[in-house]
Amino acid sequence: MNTLFAANWKMHKTAAEARQTAAELVGLVSGKLKAGREVMILPSFTALAPVAEALRGAANFLLGAQNFYPQKQGAFTGEVSPGMLLEAGASFALAGHSERRHVLGETDALVGTKTAFGLESGLGVILCVGEKIDERRAGELKSVLERQIRAGVRDVPRDIAPERLVLAYEPVWAIGTGEVAGPREILEAHAFVRSMLAEIFGASASAMRILYGGSVKPDNASEIIALDNVDGVLVGGASLKADEFSRIVLA
Repeated sequence: MNTLFAANWKMHKTAAEARQTAAELVGLVSGKLKAGREVMILPSFTALAPVAEALRGAANFLLGAQNFYPQKQGAFTGEVSPGMLLEAGASFALAGHSERRHVLGETDALVGTKTAFGLESGLGVILCVGEKIDERRAGELKSVLERQIRAGVRDVPRDIAPERLVLAYEPVWAIGTGEVAGPREILEAHAFVRSMLAEIFGASASAMRILYGGSVKPDNASEIIALDNVDGVLVGGASLKADEFSRIVLA
């Protein structure tokens, strides 16, 4: 499987800024990317088409979206369907990011509905899971991850092509705080996620990628990537500048 470096730009960058940053990143990385690595950019909806244009022809670059609604069309003001994302050039989308769960109130059940619908519609899905600081302190890491994973893949076909479903472990307390889970914490969480996937999907789980997300930076990326069951990273703030993210991608 390819190691995935995913840049979640969240609600940053105009279309023009996103196009420029994507083009800069392609210029910095092209010809230098190690074998078996790929890069995904997840800009705002308004920047999908401009970023797709900037990535056109760039080897091992993918376009992703940050969100979608689990319907083909309808009276859902402000929402975007998987079909619209695919038409814009996106091949993947996030589901269950901690900000969608804890800021915007998405439930485990909704995340599961979105994951299954996105996959059914032809998108690859990055399903995000992770615990809050009070849950970790209470020793609830595994129970939280199990609940979120079981709900998240509830309606996903068990024979899904493993490359289309990616899990991202993002300890909520380490997102945008400067805090980062240590190697032992990452190993524990990722091993548990792998065991859950194996229980649910069987042998194909070994080919499903598990990303780590939580204050990933150029100075810790290589250490994180080297850990067992870490098949890439989901990067927020450190992906907003092309030179900084390129150092992560090339680590």
